[in-house]
Amino acid sequence: MIENSFIRIKGAKQHNLKDISLTIPKNRLTVITGVSGSGKSSLAFDTLYAEGQRRYMESLSVYSRQFLEQLEKPEVEHIEGLIPAVAVEQKTSTASARSTLATSTNIYEYLKLLFAHLGQPHHPLTGKKLKKYTIEEIVSRLMALPQETPVMLLAPLIKKEKGNFIPLLEQMQKEGFLRARIDGRLQEIEEVVSLSPEEAHSIEILIDRIRIEPDITSRLYDSVELALRIGRGVLCAVFQDTQGKSIEWVMSNLHYDPETGFLFQELSPKHFSYNSPLGACPKCQGLGSELDFDPALLIPDPTVSLKDNPLAPWEKIGGGLSKVFLKELLEQAALFGEPIDRSWQDCSEEFKQTILFGSSSILTKKKRKSFKPFEGVIPALKRMYEESKSAIIKARLKEFILSVPCKACNGQRLNPEALAVTIDLKGWPGFNISKVLGLTVSEALCWARQLLEYYTSDKAAQEMLSGLAARLQNLEELGLGYLTLNREIATLSGGESQRVRLATQLSGELTGLLYVLDEPSIGLHPRDTDKLMNTIKRLKDMGNTVVVVEHDEKTIREADYIVELGPGAGSAGGHIVASGTLEDILKSKASLTGAYLRGDLSIPIPERRRKPSRKFIRLFGVRKHNLKNIDVTFPIGLFCCVTGVSGSGKSTLVNDVLAKIFLQQGNGPKTELDLCDRVEGLSLIKKIVIVDQSPIGRSSRSNPASYCGALSIIRELFAKLPKSKIMGFSAARFSFNVPGGRCERCRGEGLIEVEMAFLPPIFVVCEACQGKRFNRETLEVTYRGKNIADVLDMTIEEGCDFFRNIPSLFEKLEMISKVGLGYLKLGQPAITLSGGEAQRLKLAVELLRKTEGRTLYILDEPTTGLHFADIDLLLKLLHNLVELGNTVIVIEHNLDVIKSADYVIDLGPEGGEKGGEVVATGSPEEVARETISWTGRYLRALFERQR
Repeated sequence: MIENSFIRIKGAKQHNLKDISLTIPKNRLTVITGVSGSGKSSLAFDTLYAEGQRRYMESLSVYSRQFLEQLEKPEVEHIEGLIPAVAVEQKTSTASARSTLATSTNIYEYLKLLFAHLGQPHHPLTGKKLKKYTIEEIVSRLMALPQETPVMLLAPLIKKEKGNFIPLLEQMQKEGFLRARIDGRLQEIEEVVSLSPEEAHSIEILIDRIRIEPDITSRLYDSVELALRIGRGVLCAVFQDTQGKSIEWVMSNLHYDPETGFLFQELSPKHFSYNSPLGACPKCQGLGSELDFDPALLIPDPTVSLKDNPLAPWEKIGGGLSKVFLKELLEQAALFGEPIDRSWQDCSEEFKQTILFGSSSILTKKKRKSFKPFEGVIPALKRMYEESKSAIIKARLKEFILSVPCKACNGQRLNPEALAVTIDLKGWPGFNISKVLGLTVSEALCWARQLLEYYTSDKAAQEMLSGLAARLQNLEELGLGYLTLNREIATLSGGESQRVRLATQLSGELTGLLYVLDEPSIGLHPRDTDKLMNTIKRLKDMGNTVVVVEHDEKTIREADYIVELGPGAGSAGGHIVASGTLEDILKSKASLTGAYLRGDLSIPIPERRRKPSRKFIRLFGVRKHNLKNIDVTFPIGLFCCVTGVSGSGKSTLVNDVLAKIFLQQGNGPKTELDLCDRVEGLSLIKKIVIVDQSPIGRSSRSNPASYCGALSIIRELFAKLPKSKIMGFSAARFSFNVPGGRCERCRGEGLIEVEMAFLPPIFVVCEACQGKRFNRETLEVTYRGKNIADVLDMTIEEGCDFFRNIPSLFEKLEMISKVGLGYLKLGQPAITLSGGEAQRLKLAVELLRKTEGRTLYILDEPTTGLHFADIDLLLKLLHNLVELGNTVIVIEHNLDVIKSADYVIDLGPEGGEKGGEVVATGSPEEVARETISWTGRYLRALFERQR
């Protein structure tokens, strides 16, 4: 290769990188791998991408820089041959509710153009098609009448409206028009003296009287154009047929309903945008939702009797309102004949609706109507929320408010006129833009391809549809075919968000860039990983350099160049263990990855598996999202793995149904009935623990030490030291969250924000404490030569050695180290942890709790960010939980985890609407024998290789 064909990194020392130097080939796929905490992200994102982005920023003007996030300069001597860089990370998005899959990928822009071009408007109330004529069509239609037919052209101005329209007629007369048809009678304008303002009138201006002849065409064109201009797009042609019967043709060059007078202006993309006043629902302003009081929150326990007041808000608000309302409630109960000891759920629907929503008139004791209205709970709370000036009352009322679909647009975001525009296609009848947005990516791709075949002669439509289909195809190839186009971006997982951004980059068709990807295979079934690799190779073939942080075996084997960092994590990592092609890695004796790829090391297939006992949790008729009324059995006391291709319904089944039913049991049967028909076996579980990837904290003050409880022990330890006792320091002195021991210059942050006028603010190390977060007096207290700041700067592994003689502290730190997080610092801000790191930290804390068995542990893709060696360690911990009498349910795609499970529930066969069914259940070997199961096929191939 020529000299310019490489990116050369010299002396990289960012975070735990040990002054490393390496060469990365351009226009190739490079995978950076290694155990967790070995420095992969530090090299790929914090060095390579950060420097590429920083250099690009320096080439921009000061004005342009203020709108872009600027990363700090990495600790590296020099990077040669660097090109503009784009990072595609797996961070979950915090986008607004207006940001959807369609808007973030520009698919919505294509749909708006398409509906403006091909859409057929209808009357929003009657559904009648609105006809639109060109001027040529109007003239041709009139010229087709029998020769010598007299035609009167009228321009409608007023249709059945009350008012005195004399000034309007006078204005028309000044413009040269002499006659008008007023309320069906043709008359001279100057003869009209008055019109009754109390009566509804119809006024049409006479534009021309013509007789159909061959040489009248030119005049007819002029008259039609004038009539349409005066009539604001509408004209009326009056003539008699051969039998002498008067005929009127009302025609428009806009979409118009002559019966109702409804007129739709010329379609434009803005008519289909919920961010534009032309298209947005006027009630919800295009959000598709509104805030409203939820009856389920207002009445948390419907089994409470009326006399005990089942409605929760009044107790919250206070001020004696509870007694006042209880009196009104019991009065209404007496009027409706409801006994006061009757529970809310047993009361009549009419009574419950009246209490919740009020009534314009109420029953008296004599069963007659009274004119005194009853306001109702929800209207009263709405009024109170709007009128109250108390922030406390508003905050308390918010506890009973939920975001619900807008009642005006049914959550479709658009106004009735926009929703009445459809593109009709065989098999897709009456599809408006909202229906298209409700399709999955796969369904929308099928729809777009059929339109491409149908509109072959329409060049504009072909161009729009080609662009739309290409973007949908990119999403499909990245394993996102199950997502609906109206899915909010904020609800996507980190892996899904990353693949959406990757699809957007592919659609841009840029070349000469450096793409840095963070584990793009996260959340993908092995079947979908094949599609992902094809997409990444396409990105490379377009003339880009792709660097991927990855642990997936297939991705590593497909790479052109591999860099392995290690050999350990944290301070034990940061070295280049091996680099080169796949053959080089396989030959390297120092490479841990190479050992797993060669088969020298492997996660063993269990010699024996636990068998299901007679204890189960059974769900019957599960129908949430795409789950198709399925029955599912979870064995108690086993390691159970729920598998299936992306979008098959795994998370819905485990997180949205099983976990939700368990957490809400005791709140009445409504939750169960909403999610499934029946549940059995919940009593066999004493407690449920959900270990997900949500952040452990959202500020820099939260850290691993505080989350696991180690920081409290450390602070107590420092408070008991002789110097602390002399100085009168308590444990609070060693907290950076409260005044006393913290540095007041930076308020315990260690950094100070500096405003930079036109540039974004920067954070500089606090000069007073040098970033240590504590004041001088606090830092003078030391334990074994280390002050509190030194301790918080230790890694978990260093902390284990340092506090080995303090059992309560050592136990916590050792458990965190066991889950593969020994490289984290005790005081590392929680906001810097990845989703996988946060999940493993939560798992460590749960493992520290003394378990008595009968606990259900739910983990969602716990292998995120884990190397082969880390997965082996994780599996031992999970099996240990089961041995203690617990049940573990894991949602996972990783074959090493699936093959190690006792019991597998495979959903599918595909994603989205083609999924949601139980494809296979049983041991991994039993699932491997199921030919319809994608998981079974890959398990079968794995067993053939490893046995």
